[in-house]
Amino acid sequence: MEAGQDLDHQPRPGLLAQKGARDRLIRLAEANPDWVLGYQDEVWWSRLARPELRAWAGGEPLRLHEPPADPADREPKALACYGLLRADTGGMLRRFVRGRPVSQVTEDFLAWACRRLAAEGKRALLLIWDNAAWHVSARARGWIKAHNRRVKREGGVRIVACFLPIKAPWLNAIEPKWVHGKRAIVEPKRKLTAAEVEERVCGYYGCERLDRLTQQVP
Repeated sequence: MEAGQDLDHQPRPGLLAQKGARDRLIRLAEANPDWVLGYQDEVWWSRLARPELRAWAGGEPLRLHEPPADPADREPKALACYGLLRADTGGMLRRFVRGRPVSQVTEDFLAWACRRLAAEGKRALLLIWDNAAWHVSARARGWIKAHNRRVKREGGVRIVACFLPIKAPWLNAIEPKWVHGKRAIVEPKRKLTAAEVEERVCGYYGCERLDRLTQQVP
């Protein structure tokens, strides 16, 4: 089951329709203990950019200065990360990416998340996410349909997807989790290594540190 398309040109009716679709999934998950409502999104964890901090010092807002780029630094400036916030436990399923979010990596992340949920005896993932290109692509949609057919034959966790407008992040409960996480792991005095970023993110969200998903280059 899928709900929603790009609603930029009809914001008010579109937002109401998509909020209604999201709320129906919330009610379904509450009524079925072996179903999991999951808020999914991707984020970039920058090693250079500094998050905004709501603090004041001497009458002026506190600002963190971005460290200069170092030509000798061969590590990525930012790390892409997939996350799935579970409504049932409040926990986060999270994987960093070697590369960037694309349809293939999205499929790999969903397959991994479904295996994790199946190991707990869950039967359905009610997936709330936005209309990012790697979510709505023909490849990603086709993968979800094929996955659900395979689950019907062999068992596992089927996926019920609800698409939200990109310009309505408040409808996705994982969005503020990313904001708080970026503020929590910031290092004011120096630039973190990629390994330190991963370690701090995993520590903040209480997730195990796993190998990165890899973007396959044709």
